[in-house]
Amino acid sequence: MEPDAEASYAEYVRHSWPSLVRAAVFLGARPHEAEDLAQATLVRCYTGWGRVSSADNRDAYVYRMLLNCLRDVRRTRWWKDRQYDDPLDGPRTAQPDAADRVAVADAVHRALGGLSKPNREVVVLRYFVQLTERQTAEVLGVPAGTVKSRLSRALAHLAADDHLLDVTGGTP
Repeated sequence: MEPDAEASYAEYVRHSWPSLVRAAVFLGARPHEAEDLAQATLVRCYTGWGRVSSADNRDAYVYRMLLNCLRDVRRTRWWKDRQYDDPLDGPRTAQPDAADRVAVADAVHRALGGLSKPNREVVVLRYFVQLTERQTAEVLGVPAGTVKSRLSRALAHLAADDHLLDVTGGTP
């Protein structure tokens, strides 16, 4: 890779890493798995940086790659055979002021887990990654109307979710 292209790639990695990891977590990966997925996505970006950097909508292109990496991992036998161990079963060292943040993050994670995979992908890309409806449609390869209808159903489901109602004090 040429030095200018490599510098451009390195800047993109610094800028996009946190949002890629966050998106992977909200798509259902654990934090360490989310970092692995973000890294795999960025490796794919590196090998095809010419296509990625010249894409009309680079973010949509990269988030599509993230979703593909996530789907590839979930197809493996390892994913299907793994045991679920709750990360909250271990020692808790959170500060008291962080307890509320942990409770909210857990409630959001559980509520998103109650959505169907297509609806969760739309919510994560639209609200957590903050892509537009058009960009979200490009990432998922669906029409913008499908994004709107999935988003409507997902938000209705989330508004009635017990996990979120516990955190908000029972107000939708």
